[in-house]
Amino acid sequence: MNAPARTRTWLASLLLCSAGSLAVAKPVVIEDVLGRKVTVDAPAKRVMLGFYIEDYFAVAGDKGYDRLAGMSRGWFVKSRPATWAMYVASKPQLAKVPDVGNVQDQTFSIEKVMAAKPDVVVLADWQYKALGAEVARLEAARIPVVVVDYNAQTLARHLASTRILGEVTGETARAQRIASDYRQVVDTITQRVAKAKRPPPRIYIELGDKGPAEYSYTYGKNMWGAMAQLAGGDNIAQPFVKDWGTIHPEQLMASKPEVILIAGYESVTSATAMQIGQDIPAATAQQRLKGFTQRAGWAELPAVKNQRVYAVYHGATRSVMDAALLQYVAKTLYPDLFRDVNPLATYLGFYQRYLPIRPHGTFMLGVSGNGSL
Repeated sequence: MNAPARTRTWLASLLLCSAGSLAVAKPVVIEDVLGRKVTVDAPAKRVMLGFYIEDYFAVAGDKGYDRLAGMSRGWFVKSRPATWAMYVASKPQLAKVPDVGNVQDQTFSIEKVMAAKPDVVVLADWQYKALGAEVARLEAARIPVVVVDYNAQTLARHLASTRILGEVTGETARAQRIASDYRQVVDTITQRVAKAKRPPPRIYIELGDKGPAEYSYTYGKNMWGAMAQLAGGDNIAQPFVKDWGTIHPEQLMASKPEVILIAGYESVTSATAMQIGQDIPAATAQQRLKGFTQRAGWAELPAVKNQRVYAVYHGATRSVMDAALLQYVAKTLYPDLFRDVNPLATYLGFYQRYLPIRPHGTFMLGVSGNGSL
């Protein structure tokens, strides 16, 4: 091939590559969970992530780790340090991603976000609402803001949020697979419960971060409360707690829950808090769980009498990965209807299919020591 011919071939290849690049990144109108229509150049090459870190990782795949312009990682690192360390060991580039602070403790910095020059900012619904007028500063700088929401723990918002992450990252097919798997879990649970036509068992779920000596958050219409309802339970806190808050011990006793779940993290500050999750031995989780059954008056509760008290990993909620915990809740409520369901296998299987790390520890456990029911 002579020099002019080689030059023409090189130019043609360059043009094809450029055309391919342009075809990959193009303006896409995304409707977020609030019904806002936002134009984003997708797949976004620089993503600012406010929350739902593992959901983004799962949907975005390997390319997603290199496309993070920044993230609000304080909550994740504080509550799940061992898991974060595993991600950094697998994907070292994560250690270099700028941290823009946390909305929860009012350290979230709009200046740091803008300095990172993101193509898009992905916020949780609660973050978007808490930031209020600050969001307008991003939009004035022509930085699109897209809102997702797994906190509501509803099928509709889980599916929509997964789809939105797929559109932002250009991984629409991958997102659809994840969403379809989640829908199948929910459909199986709701169909079996509906077919059984039984009175819904009374259930109480508490975040055990303060230990047995002090009642901590329970949940009304969202998070664990929504999961309890979706799994066919009668959430005793719903009439008394709107979103999350404490329930009076006397009201709890009067409600006579038949099933009790105590949620926890691996990273706790109280020596008696519910400790469960990455690297936590089953014996430790079981010991902490038994401490809650010794609360004043609890020996008379049906759940305690019948040993239907369970520990669950709070770190797996507010995520499309909570399909496993939804299965577990359903199984605590209706053991005979879900004998064939293995929630732990569902949880670990998600990591095997979509994420680069392999969790090990205790993520769900009964007071009798039976993790899989």
